[in-house]
Amino acid sequence: MAKRKENENIKFGPAGLGPVKDAVKNLEEYHKLGLKACEIAFTYSVYIKEEDAKTIGEAAKRLGIQLSIHAPYFLNLNSEDPKKIESSKKRILDCLKIGTILQAKYVIFHSGFYGKKGKEETYENIKKNILDLQELRKEKNYTPNLAPETMGKINVFGSIEEISRLVHDTKCSACIDFAHILARSGGDYRFRETLNNFKDLKELHIHFSGIVYGEKGEKYHKKTPEEEWIKLLSNLPKNKNLVIVNESPDMIKDSAAGKRIYGSL
Repeated sequence: MAKRKENENIKFGPAGLGPVKDAVKNLEEYHKLGLKACEIAFTYSVYIKEEDAKTIGEAAKRLGIQLSIHAPYFLNLNSEDPKKIESSKKRILDCLKIGTILQAKYVIFHSGFYGKKGKEETYENIKKNILDLQELRKEKNYTPNLAPETMGKINVFGSIEEISRLVHDTKCSACIDFAHILARSGGDYRFRETLNNFKDLKELHIHFSGIVYGEKGEKYHKKTPEEEWIKLLSNLPKNKNLVIVNESPDMIKDSAAGKRIYGSL
């Protein structure tokens, strides 16, 4: 079978940059592997300072690597406590600020939990808070797109339908995590429904990895099996820009494997 030509419309990369002191070196290693995306994991805090962000952002641009940011996990835009909502917004704004210096394209975040509220009330609360963030983003001239993520646990806000509705109602972007969709649905990637729901996005920012799940949804990520890569890559549209960020425990090798498999399809 003839190998597919290098496609500039699809970028693969890992969900991790490593410590600041190694950041540029790691980006150079990703470049050598042919990887063109990297998501910086601010899992617990925004650990990159402004002066370092400028250096890292310039290196990524020089190497042709598209950066994105994953905001801290401690977020809940549907909290019962107004102070927790405001601190969640501040964490996202901090990511937008440093993301602007990094020249990152997206700030990915987990929107919140249903808690004691019904799904519709939860949706309206999260929508309101994202609209607030969009206004602040414009006021401060922050450049990354807000991208709420589809989530893998059934008790967490973030179904395909909820996130696509946010895209429509708040003009945000989205992070489409197909591993989470598989886990949340109990074994179905829902490719057709998902791609139809997000058809208006010019670029799809995708998370993908192997995943272990149960009746409540996601448990943990695992190394990405080749057959799962083939399922994903065979179902993605050919006429869109695509970014595929791998979150497995072996994310660099898995990203390189995804690129290789895509080239052989």
